[in-house]
Amino acid sequence: MQKQCTILAVDDEPNMRRLLEISLRQAGYKPLLAADGNEALVQIKNQHIDLVVSDLHMPGMNGLALLKAVRQENETLPFIMVTALGEIKTAVEAMKMGASDYILRPFDLETLEIAIAKALSNRRLQLENTYLKSDNHAGLIDAGLIGESPPMLALKQLIKQVAPEKATVLITGETGTGKELVAKAIHAASLRKNGLFVAINCAAIPAEILESELFGHEKGAFTGAVKERIGKFELADGGTLFLDEISEMPIQLQAKLLRVLQEGVVEKIGSNKSLTLDVRVIAATNRDPLQAVKDGKLREDLYYRLNVFQLNTPPLRQRPDDIKRLAQYFLAKTGTQISETALIYLQSYAWPGNVRELENILERAAILAGKQIILPQHLPADMTPVADSASNFVTPEQPFSIPQMTAQIEKKLIVEALAACQGNKAKAAKLLEISERSLWYKLDQFNLK
Repeated sequence: MQKQCTILAVDDEPNMRRLLEISLRQAGYKPLLAADGNEALVQIKNQHIDLVVSDLHMPGMNGLALLKAVRQENETLPFIMVTALGEIKTAVEAMKMGASDYILRPFDLETLEIAIAKALSNRRLQLENTYLKSDNHAGLIDAGLIGESPPMLALKQLIKQVAPEKATVLITGETGTGKELVAKAIHAASLRKNGLFVAINCAAIPAEILESELFGHEKGAFTGAVKERIGKFELADGGTLFLDEISEMPIQLQAKLLRVLQEGVVEKIGSNKSLTLDVRVIAATNRDPLQAVKDGKLREDLYYRLNVFQLNTPPLRQRPDDIKRLAQYFLAKTGTQISETALIYLQSYAWPGNVRELENILERAAILAGKQIILPQHLPADMTPVADSASNFVTPEQPFSIPQMTAQIEKKLIVEALAACQGNKAKAAKLLEISERSLWYKLDQFNLK
């Protein structure tokens, strides 16, 4: 639902309030009116206001006093002061007190629209800068979706199809497979790419704090709420909100999230004001979502609301052909290269920690190699090319196939022979008691070149 900004016009003259009401409505805003500062504060307390336009001279509480009272409660609410030509010094004083801008009487509709648009834009930039400097954003990685294996090509095609739509997306996959990267790719290819991509890890934030992080709170809403807080939903207005590890969100909070998704309306803690937002939600979990529903970790109605379009990030063991590209990407930061034999070890490893584990192992190996070529001895000692027993070849993803298992054992022997011969193909062929030509054929067959 598209958000319509609400503007509060404060003026003691009825004709001016009427003029402001008409002008604001013509400009596409929702106008609210107040005859003085006290009435304005009541409006601000009971309703969501996006911006205040106030006259300077009013009986009782004037514009400066209203500005001061507003700033004590809300540090970011845009405030435009309307003054006469001879009151420039007072207008400057208002700017020092936190006013966003001032306009001089008499003014036309275009001048008012420009001032409002500028003030709203500046507030948006202020919120964005605050977010970009926060710890939550610092953890985002931007490696891109590297890989041309069939599972990755299929995933990229699905991303391309769903990105332009408004549908919520549920991303599933093991830890370390790049679920957040998929969410960022959807956002970058969407019509809201110029808005913020805001990420929050539901498992990393204590339950009592998570609600405030998501929906925000008013000043004084609870002990320690010394000032208003903008929630992640409001921050992502016009953009995308990524809810990582959604199945770890407390059940009672899932009910409130469901209402927000259904109605597009957010209420801050300690407030009865409804804020209509335009946010696309993408959620992710490393659990089987249906099992999470059965276990009582995820509300069934929330699951079906999120699962409009589901994507699965493939584990690294299912796309060994991408390991070389990933290794080149990670090692490019250090200027280190990796030997073909070491790559064979990487391509044969099971990768329980997926891409994240690969990045960590390569970072360690680069240090041990002293920025020279990474060799097998620079890899962890327990990193064997493949499993040591035939039973470990059989997984839910691999059938009990004699040809398949024979091929894997053959691949294991070739990898270990190459490692023992430091990558020398002629010596490895001799060790394996096959011709060098046969070895080259096998290397091509198993994609080990």
